[in-house]
Amino acid sequence: MNFKQSAKLFKLSKELSYNPKNRLDLFLEQDNETRIELLATFTKPIRKDIVTRIPQKDLMQILESLDPDDATDIIQLFTRRKRQKIVSKLSKSLRVAVTDLLFLDTETTAGLMSANYVQIKPDDHISTIAEKFKVHERRTGKMPVILAVQEGKLVGHLPGHQLGTTRSSEKATKYITDITTKEHTATKKEVENLYRQHPHKKVAVIDEKGVLGIIYSDDVLRAMEEQESASLYDFAGVRQEESVKDSIKSKVGFRYKWLIINLGTAFLAAFTVGLFEGTISQFVLLAVYMPIVAGMGGNAATQTMAVMVRGISLNQVSLKSFIRTLKNETGASIINGFINGFLVAAIVIIKDRDYKLAFVLALAMVINLIVAAIFGTIIPLIMKRFGKDPASSATIFITTATDVLGFMAFLGLASMIL
Repeated sequence: MNFKQSAKLFKLSKELSYNPKNRLDLFLEQDNETRIELLATFTKPIRKDIVTRIPQKDLMQILESLDPDDATDIIQLFTRRKRQKIVSKLSKSLRVAVTDLLFLDTETTAGLMSANYVQIKPDDHISTIAEKFKVHERRTGKMPVILAVQEGKLVGHLPGHQLGTTRSSEKATKYITDITTKEHTATKKEVENLYRQHPHKKVAVIDEKGVLGIIYSDDVLRAMEEQESASLYDFAGVRQEESVKDSIKSKVGFRYKWLIINLGTAFLAAFTVGLFEGTISQFVLLAVYMPIVAGMGGNAATQTMAVMVRGISLNQVSLKSFIRTLKNETGASIINGFINGFLVAAIVIIKDRDYKLAFVLALAMVINLIVAAIFGTIIPLIMKRFGKDPASSATIFITTATDVLGFMAFLGLASMIL
């Protein structure tokens, strides 16, 4: 695709994304190749909006032009009943491949693999293999991995360059090399760890019947990037499917539940403050410095949680081995608490000439940073233990703890000392 074509595709994608009323008509005006390229640029909600509304003949034309794994991704956008009807109308070869892919667990290696490969026998001639290679490339536009299979078992792969450097009359046997394999039940995490050790490897996905697919390093890298993006979305309380191109209605639907939960925790913090209404009314300066205690606790908790989420994702820490991590985080929080407590106390003394308030604020700072370290370390591990995403589910509990306990420490100390 040249620069002019890319610019045209970008303009079309933008126009379709931001104009839902004219989206379907404009999409149907394009040729099949452009439609496929456009679908690859859309977010999941926009892609679903289009493919679930286009005429069936147009949908089938698109599906028949795709690799089985790409076709499966689109078919999965439909309801289960609709999927069965669509699959039944596919060509035989595509129907068989798609049916197998639909039943695989997307959280395992099956969710990363593609069908971009051709199978050969070790004693096939190079000329025969080259023809298979060309047929696959013409059909998909992609150069396949050449996998050698003997009696249903994978024995290796033939490097693509051998097709151009080896005589066509020769057999492939002596040029076949080993290829890394993974069972289809292996987790994505296992493949990611393998990729970190060997960044440029290709991995063949197998089961008891033979080869299921191939995983490229690009597929693993994309999955890792999506996971990082998902964590960023989770920290903000935003659904992964949400995009800057979504409508007002969609954005409200994605966010309102999270905001309501946060509203509930805000009322809990407000209730805690209300318990010390008398103290605040006597010492108005407390209201001025309350946000500092809560804000510092929240920031410290976010730092701890970010480290923990990364550690959990890399299998560096678990509930069975968290004590040392907790000690380190708590120790660091105590030191940081004293440093920041000293600074804020100095400011209070210079500004307000109130030594008691300075002491209360400094001590509350130390306590709240310890709270942040404890909850920021333990809550993600507990959420992971219960099968929840620690990035998304832990945030609300940790923030509530630092707000409520931070206010309680600050105002409680003020009630006793001031």
